[in-house]
Amino acid sequence: MLNLKRILNELRSNRDRAQKELQKLDEAIVGIERLAGGARRRGRPSGRREARKPRRMSAAARARIAAAQRARWAKARRAEASKPVRKMSRSARNKIAAAQRARWAKAKAQQQA
Repeated sequence: MLNLKRILNELRSNRDRAQKELQKLDEAIVGIERLAGGARRRGRPSGRREARKPRRMSAAARARIAAAQRARWAKARRAEASKPVRKMSRSARNKIAAAQRARWAKAKAQQQA
């Protein structure tokens, strides 16, 4: 048990030391960014992403998007409707029906045998 407690304490101290080093590195990065005049971070540099506010969209923009989507749906429906309907000739349907009747007759004959 003493071994585990010692290991646990050592791991905690290593974690704390690493957190302090990260904080120092973040501060150094922010300082250099300020000197270089580059992009500045807002808030503290924790490395975590903050939740963004949802973007607001004007009613006109929503209307344009909705109209464009309706146009896409209409185009898809037109394309679907313009596909030729495949028709089978009467003789072909009769041949298929005759073949099916023959298969059923054969199956019934095998059951009776």
